Amino acid sequence: MLDHLITGATVVDGTGAPAFTADVGIRDGRIVLATAGEEARTREDAGGLVLAPGFVDPHTHYDAQLFWDPYATPSMNHGVTTVAGGNCGFTLAPLHPGRPEDADYTRRMMSKVEGMSLKALEEGVDWSWSSFGEYLDALDGRIAVNAGFMVGHCALRRYVMGPDAVGGQPTPEQLDTMVGLLKEAMDAGAWGLSTTQSSTHSDGDGAPVASRHAAPAELIALSRAVGEHEGTQIEAILAGCLDRFSDAEIDLFVEMTAAAGRPLNWNVLTIDAAVPERVPRQLLASERARGSGGRIVALTMPILTPMNMSLGTFCALNLIPGWGEVLSLPVPERIARLRDPAVRAGMLRRADSKEAGVFRRLADFGRYVVGDTYSRENAGLTGRVVKDIAAERGQDPFQCLVEICANDDLRTVLWPMPTDNDPASWALRAETWQHEDVLLGGSDAGAHLDRMCGAPYTTRFLGDCLRGRKLVPLEQAVKMLSDDPARLFGLRGRGRIAEGHHADLVLFDPGRIDAGPATLVHDLPGAGPRLDSRATGIVSVRVNGVETVRDDEVTGAIPGRVLRSGRDTRTVSTR
Repeated sequence: MLDHLITGATVVDGTGAPAFTADVGIRDGRIVLATAGEEARTREDAGGLVLAPGFVDPHTHYDAQLFWDPYATPSMNHGVTTVAGGNCGFTLAPLHPGRPEDADYTRRMMSKVEGMSLKALEEGVDWSWSSFGEYLDALDGRIAVNAGFMVGHCALRRYVMGPDAVGGQPTPEQLDTMVGLLKEAMDAGAWGLSTTQSSTHSDGDGAPVASRHAAPAELIALSRAVGEHEGTQIEAILAGCLDRFSDAEIDLFVEMTAAAGRPLNWNVLTIDAAVPERVPRQLLASERARGSGGRIVALTMPILTPMNMSLGTFCALNLIPGWGEVLSLPVPERIARLRDPAVRAGMLRRADSKEAGVFRRLADFGRYVVGDTYSRENAGLTGRVVKDIAAERGQDPFQCLVEICANDDLRTVLWPMPTDNDPASWALRAETWQHEDVLLGGSDAGAHLDRMCGAPYTTRFLGDCLRGRKLVPLEQAVKMLSDDPARLFGLRGRGRIAEGHHADLVLFDPGRIDAGPATLVHDLPGAGPRLDSRATGIVSVRVNGVETVRDDEVTGAIPGRVLRSGRDTRTVSTR
């Protein structure tokens, strides 16, 4: 007998093949396609609805949130049934048992670099583990989605080197210990290594995070260890990920993937027709890797994810070269400096420099929309565009924006309008998505909680493919969200609707599938804020055969599994 039967669905199976109408059964958490004549404990008529494999988000930071939110909201509401965490070199484990202060360091680092609420990290996570395996065990049996985790280079360095991890170089003995610790984590189920050398990643003290101090030899040694374990990967971030790789960065990426014989993915490829040379430069790394026995995969988002800004709290504006020096000052002094025309002119020059990379796009302040305001002087400005207000006041846009924010003691929420929402950029995206080493993803779900909400990219992309720009057909879009990332990670029995596969399924209305606007909610431990987005047209989400979402409401079931390397992933060799 079947546990559940879905009848008359339009099945889009994840392979890219044409859709077909079929009945799909579920038994013991697995998919059954030959259902003729079988009885079922429960059934539903899915006529007019699309049944697709559960979506796989290849780049999240749900490492902490899953402890207080086992449903990985809002990702699961938008059809995501498997998440990859532990990215960018940042994980909550391992923690040295003899240094309890390391947990506090990690919390403050995660709060700064990934925009997580410090209070939520303190109150919502028990921090009872030491080894990476103990961390995975702490999640086992208590999550609604499937989740796999890389082990972060920063945590490995901190465990072995202590405070010297920031600024120091390991001795040969320490490097051997670090490699051994990575192997121990992979033996316990870590998907591989994640690391960062991005200039934007600083810890809670404002210092470059630990992995940024690693020399190439250290990265190659760790990469080689990844290749000794089944079902593993590398995820890495370099400074050039934000704009264009240097020759040295391409060489490093190629050496790492070749040493491991495993795929390396990086985040995020920004596609903009105004910078046509960026995509070929970034994908040169992939071309070089394939010629050297490796593979480098670029993640890119299929939607434009709004991210709000503020002159009052840490955000992407702080990452513009030279801006952090001003924006880190106490508020009264910060306002005084921002009101100085010479200071503003210098900031604008730095923002328009080559070293600003992709952050140059943030400096067109006339294209900012005013969000939440907090003073009488700013009444009526919410929703207005800064260039229009500046024209009325006879000010330049940046001066106007500073005065608006100063009225609110810099608490004003600002929404920059995207500069790359033109037809040429969308055409370039559609072309780039077809490249064999480009993968959709990069949501950062679970991070930057009050600044951005990338989790709904799945439903928004499907809605765009069905009723908007229609850049790719539905069958291809579903494959890009499910089977493609499943194949990259070597997920066993996931990513497709196929006989015997795990019943990770999404049932949706093709006429309504979409994502609602991001709204601020206060549901973190300690009542902290985060951006949330409701799903539209998602009828049901099932994880391992158990329904976890019905009509955009979580059911309370927690059938998810911690997916461990080797057991749940197979090796995707590049050699």
